[in-house]
Amino acid sequence: MAFVTDQNERPLYSSADVEDYFALLKPRVMSLVIFTAIVGLLVAPGAVHPLIGFTAILCIAIGAGASGALNMWYDADIDAVMSRTINRPIPAGKVTKQEALAFGLVLSVFSVLTLGLLVNWVAGGLLAFTIFFYAVIYTMWLKRWTPQNIVIGGAAGSFPPMIGWAAVTGTITIESVILFLIIFLWTPPHFWALALYKKGDYQEAGIPMLPNVSGERATQNQIFIYSLLLAAIALAPTLIGFASLAYGAAAALLSAGFVFYATKLWREKELVEMKKSARKLFAFSLVYLFAIFLVLAADIVATKMLGSMI
Repeated sequence: MAFVTDQNERPLYSSADVEDYFALLKPRVMSLVIFTAIVGLLVAPGAVHPLIGFTAILCIAIGAGASGALNMWYDADIDAVMSRTINRPIPAGKVTKQEALAFGLVLSVFSVLTLGLLVNWVAGGLLAFTIFFYAVIYTMWLKRWTPQNIVIGGAAGSFPPMIGWAAVTGTITIESVILFLIIFLWTPPHFWALALYKKGDYQEAGIPMLPNVSGERATQNQIFIYSLLLAAIALAPTLIGFASLAYGAAAALLSAGFVFYATKLWREKELVEMKKSARKLFAFSLVYLFAIFLVLAADIVATKMLGSMI
């Protein structure tokens, strides 16, 4: 993909196509954001006009994409040396850093203002904070500074269901905080499992991920601890009366699977087997989060429908 350059051969803009800009939005991450935000919207008490609901989800999706674009703009240097990210639009020479920055800023402002003006400002404010947290607090500060980057930075990816909830209710409640905490506690074991079998990439890029700083054993211990905490918080919707026993049973079963894979990883001492177990945990963690939120949504929506029929 050719760049148009100035007289000093510095790239001014590229001839990137729509697919290149779409890739800047991190569509795979965006799909998870959209899904959890929809669940937050569906399980919130009360009802929202379908057009307002669609607007809210669209703005949350665009805001998430904006965060991804800003992340790629700032991380272009390390993306270029990691096998997992080397084909992203900027290191692949398809989009300039300036274009990615402008794209991310425009989408950020548009998504926040639209959500605030057309839905409510509690949701708009949460979206603005989420973008800021991911782009500035996590990407520009935590990611390159501390091995706890994923723990603290994970908050950014945990807000979408809370924003979806706020789009309906205009409030933040204990139920929406629990939705936040499920993703927040899921994030460390999910990403540290990835970091275990991609340790070389993070080492090459100079990112202080936990396995590189504290070693594999410390990472195995932390993954196991967070898996137990996740299993406990996943049951909270039933324990506080927000979801039914059917959800509680499904959450317990799914969490038992998560803890099983985390325990298997914790027991591994050989590096090769450890990486294999880390891959399995990482793969299951993706299924786990989708399943937990899907079951919760189905449970509460079914309860709402039954209540309206009585």
